[in-house]
Amino acid sequence: MLAVGLSHYLVLSALLFSLGVVCMATKRNAIGILIGVELVLNSANVNLIAFSKFQTGLVDGQVFAVFVILLAAAEAALAIAIFMNFYNNLQTVDVDRGDVLRG
Repeated sequence: MLAVGLSHYLVLSALLFSLGVVCMATKRNAIGILIGVELVLNSANVNLIAFSKFQTGLVDGQVFAVFVILLAAAEAALAIAIFMNFYNNLQTVDVDRGDVLRG
């Protein structure tokens, strides 16, 4: 039986981070960009918990991961409010059209 070690978690985290960056870079839809940001934050959570488990054995990484989850929830709520305002003004969530909102 194969034991799951720190390197497995780091590879998973790197994969999540890469997918999040690609999603943020390629999507034109604001919701797709938000999903990419969430993937990047989840990769940070995997790193925090993995290093906490394998390096210190304490729950420090888990506490920081909870704070990151709280930050992600607040960021998602704020982003959705901005996207709703964006949609009300332009009838689209295409981020390329955002330049017409300049004051």
